[in-house]
Amino acid sequence: MTERSEPTIKARKNGLYPGVSAELADGMRQGWADTERHDLEPLPQVAHTARRRAELSARFPGELLVVPSGNRKVRANDMDYPFRPSTEYAYLTGDQSEDAVLVLTPRAQGGGHDAVAYVLPRSDRDSGEFWLDYHGELWDGRRNSLTENERLLGLPCRDVRMLGTELSEGLSDELTAADGPAVRVLRGHDAGVEAALTERSDAGRDEELRVFLAEQRLVKDEFEIAELRSACASTARGFEAAVRALEQAEVTSERYIEGVFYLRARVEGNAVGYNSICAAGPHATVMHWVRNDGPVRAGELLLLDAGVETRHLYTADVTRTLPVDGRFTALQRTIYDAVLAAQEAGIAAVKPGAAYRDFHDAAQRVLAEHLVAWGLFGDRSVDEVVALGLQRRWTLAGTGHMLGMDVHDCAEARTESYVDGTLAAGMVLTVEPGLYFQPDDLTVPEEYRGIGVRIEDDILVTPDGNENLSAALPRDADAIESWMAALRG
Repeated sequence: MTERSEPTIKARKNGLYPGVSAELADGMRQGWADTERHDLEPLPQVAHTARRRAELSARFPGELLVVPSGNRKVRANDMDYPFRPSTEYAYLTGDQSEDAVLVLTPRAQGGGHDAVAYVLPRSDRDSGEFWLDYHGELWDGRRNSLTENERLLGLPCRDVRMLGTELSEGLSDELTAADGPAVRVLRGHDAGVEAALTERSDAGRDEELRVFLAEQRLVKDEFEIAELRSACASTARGFEAAVRALEQAEVTSERYIEGVFYLRARVEGNAVGYNSICAAGPHATVMHWVRNDGPVRAGELLLLDAGVETRHLYTADVTRTLPVDGRFTALQRTIYDAVLAAQEAGIAAVKPGAAYRDFHDAAQRVLAEHLVAWGLFGDRSVDEVVALGLQRRWTLAGTGHMLGMDVHDCAEARTESYVDGTLAAGMVLTVEPGLYFQPDDLTVPEEYRGIGVRIEDDILVTPDGNENLSAALPRDADAIESWMAALRG
């Protein structure tokens, strides 16, 4: 990466251009073609984002609502992490701009709100911002004009710098007036926006906004379901690529599998929806093994937990546990089949009107039955084991979670609306039971130690039951062996 020029925003505002002659500055202002795009079509989710904003408006009448997209975060020195907007901002606008702010201002008459997206416009050629500011368009690429963004997003767009002076993108006097409406701001994404509203916002009100936006996403609309289907289809192709790469992984490491899947995610989507877990051998017993730097060995299992995030930021979340050499050993198959039976029981419990916890309870009971049958609890009964939760030594986690724009979607929803709630058509959740026998666990037979198995699929609640969105990937042990053999030739 080439080194960026040094002038800061402050220096530019003061008219200071270190190392830049007047002739160069004047020359850089001139000779640029008009690149305004006049043929843009609205984003495919525009009708849905408008409906979502209307629901938000109805929930908080007469209040000023502020939802930032967030800012870049530094990775090291002057290098930033790739930017991803706050889920809530993207959900309400479809926009993925950094430093943007959605503002819903209550109307003085007639009720409702006027929504405006405050975004960065094109870089200013006259001031030299486009090339002297190291976040100008010459360095970071073209931005949409305000008119282009209005066409894409289907709502008015203004220059975010109209919102104030203290912040590079602050808030205007009209929003900080003492006699203005009550304010709610989505916290945790833009410290400058929060600071500008600190005297007007209230932590309790702000938390109610966050909770509402989480619960609003519990039931997916048709656009979201289509995105999740697409994410699952791309993820299946990523798993196929990973299987084809296993021989190379054996002579390198888990990183090779991670890289192969990431390539598919970048080609077909935005990126991976979360850090891929490429856990071979005993690493499969670590719930969130993302170091992915260990060996890949024939005779052991690979637990691959990965998901493609679409360009509209919806992610799949799928896990398959695969024999590295293409064939399960007898013990591996025994453990695998137990987990598969638990997953089948969990999926069967997913239906409208069912309690959210039902699929977890069903899967946990099946796992407990197998653990009891293997003699791991002495003479304790299945009922006793489940009542005491003893199976969790080896099942560890819950059996699933909501899925959508976040891999753990709707996490800020109230307990009564989520884990103590009821499933409804349009919800999408994962069902992912597992068994994890740690390498140093002296309470299990030695041959079990170091084996970890998880099977995870993305399940849509339908009006009459459920649909497995990730069913393109085989789950049965025989089907997995046949699938791997076909892919590896």
